[in-house]
Amino acid sequence: MANTEHGEHGAGPASGAATADGGAAGTGLAEIGVIGGSGFYSFLDDVTEIQVDTPYGPPSDSLFLGEIAGRRVAFLPRHGRGHHLPPHRINYRANLWALRSVGARQVLGPCAVGGLRPEHGPGTLLVPDQLVDRTKSRTQTYFDGLPLPGGAIPNVVHVSLADPYCPVGRKAALEAARGREWEPVDGGTLVVIEGPRFSTRAESLWHQAQGWSVVGMTGHPEAVLARELELCYTSLTLVTDLDAGAETGEGVSHEEVLQVFAANVDRLRGVLFDAVAALPPNDSRECLCTKALGGMDPGFELP
Repeated sequence: MANTEHGEHGAGPASGAATADGGAAGTGLAEIGVIGGSGFYSFLDDVTEIQVDTPYGPPSDSLFLGEIAGRRVAFLPRHGRGHHLPPHRINYRANLWALRSVGARQVLGPCAVGGLRPEHGPGTLLVPDQLVDRTKSRTQTYFDGLPLPGGAIPNVVHVSLADPYCPVGRKAALEAARGREWEPVDGGTLVVIEGPRFSTRAESLWHQAQGWSVVGMTGHPEAVLARELELCYTSLTLVTDLDAGAETGEGVSHEEVLQVFAANVDRLRGVLFDAVAALPPNDSRECLCTKALGGMDPGFELP
């Protein structure tokens, strides 16, 4: 099964990167965030790199600002541009905070995964509607009761995650894939494991037996943190292999994952860009994601 996202290589840093204060109110530099790699933005004509400070430390990398179909988009390499951050060491809190701080209110999170069913073979695009967390050591909330650098202390807030993905974003992603003649799987459960190792055959067979669809290493806590910040979050999962217990043989290899992702990255990029164009304006969002806090005081000012 796939443990990581690829296509994050090859785009060097822009010269003279600007900086932004992640604690300030949304700057309006972006409307939409995409957490992925340089394969999704490196070919754009006009990309601006900015560095963002957050109360939770630095994000995985700079934000890369560009425009797609008239929409301002902030791209963030999840593992860093050199792919040096393993899944369990990604600063997920800083990543989501940084995107919101520049104005993004809707986030697309493509990732590579392993298929847990024979019909979900390599090259399958699945847009999940459910999430199972099997990670072990990741900070997964902004409401941890610890003082922020400015002295504010988060309140105790419990958000609903019954439906972890934005229904509007899911619809946009599904329609974008169909428009590219890439029939997606509509719905399914993404189970997220700690990594960076792949599953044992027994673990994979157990995931299968639960009826789950795909397995990856980065979909959590992204979805949870996005909900706590009242962001719309949509995952698009690209199956790069059948997980260890879902096939015979020696199991998945890192090289196999890289090859399949590289073969599909252009199609995935096209779907992402069409989905970006189809998302509603931020000020017209009416989904439950926008009301996740239910009027509760988080104890700190959202960026």
